[in-house]
Amino acid sequence: MSLPSLLKQRGYQSALFGKFHLGLQGNNPFHNAMPRSLGWDYFFGWLDETGDPASIDRSAGGVAVNEESYSCGFVPGAAAGGADFGACYASHGLCTEMSTSGGVPPGRACRDGGGILDPDQHCKFQMPANIQTGFQNLSAHYVSPLVINDEHGAVLEVSPTDIRARTYRGTVQVDAAIDWIKRQRKHQPWMASVSFSSAHTPVMQPPQRLLTSDAAATSGLSCESSMSVEQRVLTNLMIEALDTEFARLLVSTGIARRGHDGKLKYNPNNNDTMIVILGDNGTLGGAVKLPFDPNRAKGTAYQTGVWVPLVVAGPLVKKPNRSVTHMVNVADLYQLFGQIAHINVPASVPRTLDSVTMLPYLTNPKQTSIRSWNFTQVGPNTQADGAHNGPCTISNSCTQIPVTKTVCEDNNGTWWGEGADDPVTAGIPLPEGLEYCCQVNQFLYANAEPLFDLQPLSSVAVRNVGYKVVRNSYRGDAQPDPDSPPGCDVEVSDEFYAIGEAVPLPRIDRENLDLLQLPALTPGQQANYLELTGRLVQILTSQPPCIGDGNIDGVVNGLDEADWSDFAVLSSGESSWYDINLDGLTDASDLAIIELNQGTQCGE
Repeated sequence: MSLPSLLKQRGYQSALFGKFHLGLQGNNPFHNAMPRSLGWDYFFGWLDETGDPASIDRSAGGVAVNEESYSCGFVPGAAAGGADFGACYASHGLCTEMSTSGGVPPGRACRDGGGILDPDQHCKFQMPANIQTGFQNLSAHYVSPLVINDEHGAVLEVSPTDIRARTYRGTVQVDAAIDWIKRQRKHQPWMASVSFSSAHTPVMQPPQRLLTSDAAATSGLSCESSMSVEQRVLTNLMIEALDTEFARLLVSTGIARRGHDGKLKYNPNNNDTMIVILGDNGTLGGAVKLPFDPNRAKGTAYQTGVWVPLVVAGPLVKKPNRSVTHMVNVADLYQLFGQIAHINVPASVPRTLDSVTMLPYLTNPKQTSIRSWNFTQVGPNTQADGAHNGPCTISNSCTQIPVTKTVCEDNNGTWWGEGADDPVTAGIPLPEGLEYCCQVNQFLYANAEPLFDLQPLSSVAVRNVGYKVVRNSYRGDAQPDPDSPPGCDVEVSDEFYAIGEAVPLPRIDRENLDLLQLPALTPGQQANYLELTGRLVQILTSQPPCIGDGNIDGVVNGLDEADWSDFAVLSSGESSWYDINLDGLTDASDLAIIELNQGTQCGE
């Protein structure tokens, strides 16, 4: 029961714009219709092959001499080895000659407009062949695999030559959201999910018109992964551009306006629209800012990895401009939206909900804490036949979160798995590469090289108001001893922290603050540790395995057999929720497992 499906009970129309990160079309039985299959009436966004934006096209549309000359995907100015003049071709063939203007080189201006620059050349009657081919190249946030699921059920894969697929992601999704919102009938309730991916790696310059920074300075930045300082600056620029486009969304839909001074003016009582802004996970380590911990960021269950912004505004908020310091969870938004629509959410969902009401915090400024605990979980994606992601070293750590070599490298990492080709990996078995980060350390140890810190393969954590337990699972030594050969045995470890959200110096779960490293816990600490570890066990055992129950209704019966048949056809025998044995196929072997477990009643 997805949120848009829930809101349909009250007649809501729903749309999703931008990033879709709830599945990969290559492993989903609905393929490019995934968003619509989950209940959204309309989807306009990107179904990237890995879930993350594609790599930057360093050939800048096929015009680079050595195919990978331009780190940010556009021909830079002449001082940076590019050009201050050139012919800018649009995909439909129109050509305009451009020169550096206002500090923006023609390559960047042309790229920002959806075109490809032929550097130091005049327009030709016939578009050069390499540029014709270059219009098929994807490029991070500027040329995207745009997909539209329309209200009639049609699925449109937009060509990379279409200007919508060639417009900066942070802009085109706002264009689409504005258009859809304005098309809604006057008394039609609606929900628009505008999901930005434009602060995600690989980072690159947004269009200069969205920025207040010096144009020449931003144009001169390098997007090379080795330039960590510039990566941080580029991330900041992308966040600024996101902010600019979000303001445009509010103004263009009449939710806010611009004052005479150009500043955003928002009056929540001028409309009946609720606004919710949140981050989906912690920041990548290289862009983390103090007082947070870059070594315990995105991909971990530590505070830097899971404590994200949440802003709620609108006519239901009593006494605006205040901070609520009580615990909430992203799952609580499920009940919040349902209650806004006057739906009894627990009664409308046939399964146990982890969602807790949030609305009282908005309507009652004196509301006391509702949650007494919070849970988070981070783990790898499930792959056919038990396969897993390869090792990727980023800065001083090794992680197995990136799903492919390109995603690893787009996150400033070095890939050690299948197809590894970085010079530092010379000597590992090829072409299969290494399986685990612990094997990277074994290789380095054997060559007398410094070892990497291992990031956990999976993590769970539970907290109350003042304390937090983190349980990490590793393959290998979590803190390898450089004087001893690293091992590759499975290791599970608990850590225990005192935490708090005090501003401006919060207490977070840093490595040197693990209370279990003390000689002894105080009685109060011991009581909290026992409470939280007990809660963790309770949560992790709350949904026992139910082999064959593909529809998760708590029983293996004839409905599972019928659903298996439907999904076997829908997926053409490939991956689906009825791939019971996780071999990547929905076939007779899965049906046999369902039949073997027929009649099984599963505990809650």
